[in-house]
Amino acid sequence: MEKPLVSIITPSFNSEKFIVEAIQSVQHQTYQHWEMIIVDDCSSDETVSIVEEIAIKDTRVQLFKLEKNSGTGISRNTALAKANGKYIAFLDADDLWKPNKLAVQIEFMKVNNLPFTFSFYECINEAGQPLNKRIEAPLHLSYKQLFFCNYVGNLTGIYDANYFGKISISSIRKRQDWMMWLTVLKKIKFAQLVPESLAFYRIRGNSISASKFDLVKHNFSVYRAYHRLNLIGAILCMIGFLFTQLILKPRYSKTIKSSI
Repeated sequence: MEKPLVSIITPSFNSEKFIVEAIQSVQHQTYQHWEMIIVDDCSSDETVSIVEEIAIKDTRVQLFKLEKNSGTGISRNTALAKANGKYIAFLDADDLWKPNKLAVQIEFMKVNNLPFTFSFYECINEAGQPLNKRIEAPLHLSYKQLFFCNYVGNLTGIYDANYFGKISISSIRKRQDWMMWLTVLKKIKFAQLVPESLAFYRIRGNSISASKFDLVKHNFSVYRAYHRLNLIGAILCMIGFLFTQLILKPRYSKTIKSSI
């Protein structure tokens, strides 16, 4: 019996330094029934020509181009509209999957009859070198836990489109992934984690300096726009968010010997 198709959603923007590695990490999957839908957000570098060359040789890799720069949310929604798979997975153009990622996770979902799962992941620097850090999460993640902190690494999440439908992604430029997983948890209440590291998240040098301020600002926007809380309610939620971010979440960051 043919394995279910996995649609991999990949937005790209000026990703020439990393896109080949990202695609190769998909091509090297032991689970081979996939389509990788790359939507380019008006790159000014060689991203498009690089992907076009790969797509000629491997038709499972599909490239679509936006007419104007619109942000990650629009790119992901454009890819989602083209997706044909039972399962929807996400991989940004600068991140990587381990070769057994899809095989392990899809089997875990089938055996446990789960419409959504995610996993641990490891951190690498811009050059692809290991930072000897693994990001873990609660084994059974509740909506309440997710409400105060996004424990789901977007590069690890997979959901069953037959169960949820295609989940529309917000067009705002930040934190769309958190809102998507909140939508998932609203329906299933708890998410079960695959308790092993299946991916590599690349920490970019140009994103570090303002990250803490941006995190607070964009999370506040989620409480106001997505949850539609008034100003006082959003401020109270931000207190819970800051407590979780500063006290609880660091417990899930583990120092390890890298698997690279």
